[in-house]
Parts: sequence; structure tokens; C-alpha cells
Amino acid sequence: MSVAALAAAQPSILYLRDGEVVLYRRSRSLLYQCRYRLADGTWHRVSTRKASVEHAIAVACDLYDEARYRQRLGLAHRTHTVAQIAAVCCAELRTKIDGSTGKTASHDYLSCIERYFVPYFGERRLEQLTHTDVREFELWRDRQMRRKPATSTLNNFTSAWNKLIETAVAHGYISERVPVPKLTARGEKGRTRPAFTEQEVQQLLTFMDVWQTQGRMDVEKEIRPLLRDYIELLLLTGMRHGTEAMNICWQHIEWHTHKDVRYIRIWVDGKTGGRWLIAKHRAVDVLLRLQQRQVDIKHLTLDAVLSTRVTHKIFRFSNGYHPHSFVGTCRRL
Repeated sequence: MSVAALAAAQPSILYLRDGEVVLYRRSRSLLYQCRYRLADGTWHRVSTRKASVEHAIAVACDLYDEARYRQRLGLAHRTHTVAQIAAVCCAELRTKIDGSTGKTASHDYLSCIERYFVPYFGERRLEQLTHTDVREFELWRDRQMRRKPATSTLNNFTSAWNKLIETAVAHGYISERVPVPKLTARGEKGRTRPAFTEQEVQQLLTFMDVWQTQGRMDVEKEIRPLLRDYIELLLLTGMRHGTEAMNICWQHIEWHTHKDVRYIRIWVDGKTGGRWLIAKHRAVDVLLRLQQRQVDIKHLTLDAVLSTRVTHKIFRFSNGYHPHSFVGTCRRL
């Protein structure tokens, strides 16, 4: 029998539950759709995925009854999986990251959600999770990490989990009255990395003075002197390596006078927010070397570069290329 003949053999629209549920079929489709009205007056549409009118009626009434029951409990009219909530949460986090100039905790939350929460919980319902489910997840996570997480790591997981719950509540996927089990935030105490001694620092500086000239490939000839200047500026200012240092532009550097003494000060923005750093006087030599290797500003004086607030990054090749990081070169050093 053709689609037209099947469609003509069954009613195209039905009103159920005193008109609160409407069952209908679109043209050129054998499957019934339904729309139902909740207590707040809102209408919601969903496919029954059934071609038989008897089966479609049963599905439509079940959907309506479940939606009304969930509404009375303060839940969303339709259930959402952890993966669905995570997709919304991650999209919001990425928007926040795109609008920020420095690294934020949002990167860590994204990693926790995408690498651990979604693979483990996936199609599970957030409001149906028990304390046992969460404890079993923590055991699985520790096996995946192959170590006992430190307290700082667990804090990231706890914050990411809370972010997921906040997203679900904010979008009406669950009620704030629904108790969702929390993650454990107590772990092993982190160990402080050992500091460089003054002798080790001097040995490193002496070695880099020669090492920077020994690059054979073009990229080595560019990145070795750049890494040397990068490390020296870290030592002379106390700035954090990574995002805080790599995002510094010439416009973030200026002369600062205090008690008739002129200093270089640098504005950085990273893990703890924005702050001014006062550099040791030897930092001027580092800045001069950086400037003289950058073709577009080498003809200027350092004072002119700082006063005109050049917007380029300070750690870049002579052709203007800005390396993403120095991790590989630093390991070889």
C-alpha cells in the first residue's frame, strides 16, 4: 500500500486528555507527532515515532503523564543525559575562554568534563545518580590517571562537577531541590617543586650564552636566543612561565619612576589576575636584545617602542612569528 493510501486509512489529527494532548501527522509522513500542554500553559512537541494510531496514542499519553509528573517534582519536562548537559556546559565554558586573554580555570573544567565525566556517565541521568555511582566513578578516574590525585586536582574535578550541576539547574534540566551527590575533594597533599640555587642559575645563564649560538637549523637560530631571553626575563621579574609570560606585548611594558629611580615595569595577566611587576635593571638588556631581533621595530629606540605602545608580542621571531610555547626547546636545553 502506498504512503497516501496508508495516510488516508487512519485519522490525521486526534485530541486526547480533554484537548491537552494533540496527536497529528504531517503530510508525506507515516509517523505521528504529538504536542501536549503542561500546567504552566506551555506547549511541547515531540515525535511518537509510531505509524500505528493505537501505538501513537499510548506513547503520546505516556509522554504527557511523565512530563506532568516531572513538572510536579520540579524537574524539566524531558529528561537530559549527562552528555547532553555537558555539551551545553562546555559550549558556555568555551565562550568564556574565547573572551579571556589569559588562561583560566575553565580550561581545567573542560578537561575534566570531556575526558572523564562524559566517557563515564554518558547517557546516565544526572538526577538518578547515587553516592555509589559517584564513588565508583572516582575509583575509575584514579585508575585512568594511574595515580592518586592531589588535593588541587580534586578541587578542579569538584568545581567542574558543580559547574555541570549549575548548568543543569540554570537551564531547567533539573530542579535545585534535586540532591546530586558531590565529588570528594580530599586528596594527597601536593609537593612543592624544588627551587634553583644561585649556583645553578649562574651555571644555566653561562651555558645559554654559548648554547644560543650553536643552532644549526634556521628555527634553532631563532628560538634558542628567544628562549634565553625568555628565561632571563622570568628570573629578573618573577613572572609565571606559560600564559602569563607568553602573552606579554610591548604595550604592556613601561618606564616607572619611584624615588627618582627609573625602573621597567611589566603588566601581566594570568592565573591570579592582572598585576604590575617591577623588573631588575638588567631586564633592559634583555628587552634590547628582543627588540633588535624584530625587523619591524629594530630601527627604533627602546624608549620609542615603549612610548608608542607597540601591540606586538615581545617573544617572537624576526619575521613576526609567535611560538606557541618553548616546552620542547626547554627540554632539549
